Amino acid sequence: MARPTNKDELLAAAEHEFAKLWKAIDLIEPTDREQSGACEDWSVKDLLAHLDAWHEMYLGWEKAGSAGEPAAMPASGYSWGETPALNLAIYERTKNDSWTNVNERVRVSHQKVLDVIKSYSNDDLFTKKRYGWTGTTSVASYTISASASHYAWASKLIRKWAKTRIGQETSVS
Repeated sequence: MARPTNKDELLAAAEHEFAKLWKAIDLIEPTDREQSGACEDWSVKDLLAHLDAWHEMYLGWEKAGSAGEPAAMPASGYSWGETPALNLAIYERTKNDSWTNVNERVRVSHQKVLDVIKSYSNDDLFTKKRYGWTGTTSVASYTISASASHYAWASKLIRKWAKTRIGQETSVS
C-alpha cells in the first residue's frame, strides 16, 4: 500500500494492515503464539504487546499535545536514539502478560488510534508543523508509524516465521 496522503487513505491503511496482521497471526497455531522466534526472542504475543505499547505512547503524545502540554517522546526517560532500549523495556514489562490480555489490549488500543484519526480534519492530520508536539512533521506521520507501518512490519515478521515453521513441520513429517 502506498503511504496515505489523506484521512480516508490513512483510515483505510490502518484498517487494512491491521486485518493483514490478523491474517498473518492466523498462520500460527494458537498454541504457538507465545513461543519465541517471531522476532528473535519475541513471540507473536510479544509483537502484539509491542504494538499495543506504541499505540499507548502515541495516544499519550496526541493527548498531551492536544492539551498544549509537552509530550514525552518517545517515552519518559528515552530519546528517539534509545528506542532499542525502550523496546527492550516494553518487552521486559509485558513478556509475562497472557495472550488473552494482550490480544484484547491491542484491539482496544487500535480502535483508540482509529478514533483519534477520525477526530481530526484532513488538513489537521496532514499539515506539517500544525501542532507543536509534532515538531517538523504531521500528526499523520506519527499515526502511520504507530499503526499501518508498524502493523506491516509485524505482519512481515510473523509471515516469515510462519514459513519457517511450516518448513520445520513438513521436514519432521
